[in-house]
Amino acid sequence: MEFQYENSFGVKRKIDQSKIAILPIGAVEAHGPHLPLGTDNILAERLSKKIAKRVNGLVLPTLPYGQVWSLRNFPGSIHISNRSLIAFLVDIGESLYKQGFKTFAMVNGHLGNQTALKEAARELYESCPELHVFYFFYPGMNKAAAEIRDKNASHTTYFHADEIETSYMLYLAPEFVEMEKAPADIPDIPAYVDATPVPWEDFTGTAVLGDASIATRDKGKYIIDIALENIVNILESFGEIE
Repeated sequence: MEFQYENSFGVKRKIDQSKIAILPIGAVEAHGPHLPLGTDNILAERLSKKIAKRVNGLVLPTLPYGQVWSLRNFPGSIHISNRSLIAFLVDIGESLYKQGFKTFAMVNGHLGNQTALKEAARELYESCPELHVFYFFYPGMNKAAAEIRDKNASHTTYFHADEIETSYMLYLAPEFVEMEKAPADIPDIPAYVDATPVPWEDFTGTAVLGDASIATRDKGKYIIDIALENIVNILESFGEIE
């Protein structure tokens, strides 16, 4: 159920019936020549809709901007600071709490947002102690991806417009993928990127961190389905689903 299409006269009843607000959060940034700038938004939104069906949640309008410092110099990227994102999320959470929601589940499509989401959740823990706040980023994906990927990851943490993320798109939003343009770009990422800020143009000219040409719908479905089950199980474990 999509929150923005409800009206003020009927939404209170639906909030009372659900109590779960799901916020897709993404970013606008370079994703190579084969994926759109809004890839993270699209993925977060489509995964959120799948979650909502399982938990009787209300999907909020997508928050389309994120912290994209590493890719901010690539054409099309739009960067906002962690400070801005944290403040925005805290305001949204407090408003949801006043509206009667008991659960605020942030579904993140962009790894760079995770620090801000965690900090916002901590602030809401203090200001809205009865509101359960979650920040999800494909839980269980690392193990699942290791099981089905055909080439090793370029980095132990980062994945971007590569075999894995392109597979997500082929499963959740294939109409936006141009596979004939998908590159096999496997950059040599220096070890110091984990210890100091490094703009990604220092080691990639495409913003692709792997071989996107070997992405498949089945790979994407395998990982997304595992992440979906993990999210539902976490919400169930907290008693969020009646």
